[in-house]
Amino acid sequence: MDSFGIEAHGKHPATSHRKPARYLLLIDSGGSTVAQLFTEARELAAEFDAGSEEVAVMTQRLKPGGGAEAPEWDHALEGHSQAERAAAVVYTLDI
Repeated sequence: MDSFGIEAHGKHPATSHRKPARYLLLIDSGGSTVAQLFTEARELAAEFDAGSEEVAVMTQRLKPGGGAEAPEWDHALEGHSQAERAAAVVYTLDI
């Protein structure tokens, strides 16, 4: 049988979605500031340039929390110095 065009996609597999980002962290990393998105369990979900427009949009109505020195950040930020963690800005995102 001849067909024209693109075939329709089959049924999508029933996989679970990624957990939503709960925290936005702005932190110095090697001399430049990066934005990192973390899940509720503080698992890294994404990382991008903190100067991007998306960061401004995400933080528009949020108040920043303290630094990332609390013990719950130890594993997630083990590659960062104490000074970087103290200077970091943490936002809690609305889900």
